[in-house]
Amino acid sequence: MRDNDGVTSATAQPETPGSPQPSTSLEWEDISVTPPRLIATDLDGTLLRDDKSVSPRTIAALAAAEEAGIEVFFVTGRPARWMDVVSDHVHGHGLAICGNGAAVVDLHGGAGAHRFVKVRELARQNALDAVRLLREAAPGTVYAVEQTYGFNQEPAYPKLHMEIPDVRAPAEELLAPGGPADDEPVLKILAHHPELDPDAFLTLARLAIGTRANVTRSSPSALLEISGPDVSKASTLALCCAERGISHEEVVAFGDMPNDIEMLTWAGRSYAMGNAHPDVLTAASGRTVANNEDGVAVVIEQLLSRRS
Repeated sequence: MRDNDGVTSATAQPETPGSPQPSTSLEWEDISVTPPRLIATDLDGTLLRDDKSVSPRTIAALAAAEEAGIEVFFVTGRPARWMDVVSDHVHGHGLAICGNGAAVVDLHGGAGAHRFVKVRELARQNALDAVRLLREAAPGTVYAVEQTYGFNQEPAYPKLHMEIPDVRAPAEELLAPGGPADDEPVLKILAHHPELDPDAFLTLARLAIGTRANVTRSSPSALLEISGPDVSKASTLALCCAERGISHEEVVAFGDMPNDIEMLTWAGRSYAMGNAHPDVLTAASGRTVANNEDGVAVVIEQLLSRRS
């Protein structure tokens, strides 16, 4: 089990300042009459404070939601091996969606013993195509490869997180059939550029890669996350909800970065954190206060008070 030392699957997030409560944050009058059955929440920058802790208030709110019969899903870009930060706070089903939708993981096993329930891998040919096209569009891009259990990277890939790669080699070698990382499914590729603006890099990559893969980002740096063509937090959450007979109108979602946008627009009711990316503020149907102010707990408490 690698120690992530308080960072995300992308890189450490900058501290978010306290924010005034937005006027739209807790206006439940416009919520659908359909009572929520599931809460889907991102972790870094959303449920977790900047020190990567889960506050006592948030722990209590999550437990109260489950006690009221509302399922809670953690939906994150983090790999399964970095889920110990919330493993002690799972209730009921104990499932989490990791890797931006690439895996559904059972957290009940505890630290280092998570079980993969569903894997939506990135096909190696699609991954190789994405690497090639993005190298051509953005020279200087370097890569790392996230797998179910392994993490591999190119020699020039920067130390953006506390990972010790299993293998250092060019991405084309890492992704090749019969290569050093051929024994596990690929969940996503991380692509870093040392100079480009993060949002500009995201736009460029989406244009270059097209439908071969889904490209998003959750880092404040120019670090992209590349998954299977139809893989996102939203699509995997929709699969999990369908298995439970839960409609999107019955889902309340929380997020702060571009990798949350599909989930926020899919859910019947969604909240952008006070510290969210501007595009997320536009995509969500509501807004709450910042992660350091327990914005998820604030909304859950209000939701439960209206159900009582």
